[in-house]
Amino acid sequence: MGYWREATGIKGPSGFGSGNTAEQVTEGIDASGLTVIITGGSSGIGAETARVLALRGAHVIIGARNLEAANTVKQNILSSIPSARIDIIQIELSSLKSVRGFAEKFLAMDLPLNILINNAGVMYCPFQLSEDGIEMQFATNHLGHFLLTNLLLEKLKITAEKTGIEGRIVNVSSVAHVYPYKEGIMFDKLNDKKAYNDMSAYGQSKLANILHSNELARRLKEQGVNVTANSVHPGLIKTNLGRHAACFMIILRALTFVLWKSIPQGASTTCYVALHPSLKGVSGKYFADNNLEKPTKMARDDALAKKLWEFSEELVNSKS
Repeated sequence: MGYWREATGIKGPSGFGSGNTAEQVTEGIDASGLTVIITGGSSGIGAETARVLALRGAHVIIGARNLEAANTVKQNILSSIPSARIDIIQIELSSLKSVRGFAEKFLAMDLPLNILINNAGVMYCPFQLSEDGIEMQFATNHLGHFLLTNLLLEKLKITAEKTGIEGRIVNVSSVAHVYPYKEGIMFDKLNDKKAYNDMSAYGQSKLANILHSNELARRLKEQGVNVTANSVHPGLIKTNLGRHAACFMIILRALTFVLWKSIPQGASTTCYVALHPSLKGVSGKYFADNNLEKPTKMARDDALAKKLWEFSEELVNSKS
C-alpha cells in the first residue's frame, strides 16, 4: 500500500501522504518547549528537518561531521528564522570515541532532551572498516546511533518525567531494509571483506535501524517510561547519499521517477513521527509517507531484534 500511495500521492489514514512537506505535517504544532538532537543535520533531509523543527520553535542541536557545512545550515536557518535556537556539536557516527565525546558535550550543556532523531548515514560505500574495526555502513548507520541512544537515554527519561512531555526517538531507516543479506544480519561475517556486498550491507544496516527501534520500544514499555521509539522510511530523495553508486542511482531514478521526492517531502515523515500529537504513545512502529506501514517479516522478528541488541552491546563495550 505504501508504494502505491507514494506513486499516486494519495493521502493515507493520517490525513497526509507522500506529497506533503515537513512544514505541512507540522503546521500548527508548537515545539517551543522542546530540545531536539538530530544527527546528520548538515545536509539533505537532516538539514530540512532541523529547519522545520526550528521553525516550530524547538531548540535544535545539530550533530554533524562537517562543522563548516553545519554552520552554513545554521546561518541559513537564522536568516529566515531569526529567533531560531540552533547549536552544533561535532560527531562522526562511525567512531565510538566521537559518539561518546558528543554525548559528553551535550550532557555538559545541562539541557533537557525531548527528541532524538538518528538521521545520519552512509550508503553503498566500498568496503571499509571504521577506526574501531567495524564495517563502515553498519558502524555509521546502526552502531554509532545505538551507542548514542544508550548514552542519552537517561536524559530523555528524566526530561519526560520532569516535564510530563513524552520523549521520542526516531530512527531513520529505509525501504532498503527489504534487501539485506540472506540471513539479515551477518553476525559472524560482519567485517569479512570477501562476504561484503555494498547494497546488501546497506540493507543490513537499515534493517538494524528497525530492529533497534523495536527492541528499544519493548524495553521502554517494560520500564514504564514516557518515551517512544519508532523508525521511518523517508522515501527516495534527491540527495548526495547515493554518491558511491552514481550509475546505479541514475538507472534507479529513470525506472522509478514517479516515486522520487523533494527534500521537503523527504523530511516530512521524520518530522511527523517526531512531533505530531496523534502519535502519542505509539512505539515500536515503522512509518513511510507519513503513515504507519508494515516492514518485512525479518524486521518484525523479536528474537532477531534481541540478538542484535546483545551483539551491539558487546561490540560497543569491547571498544570502550
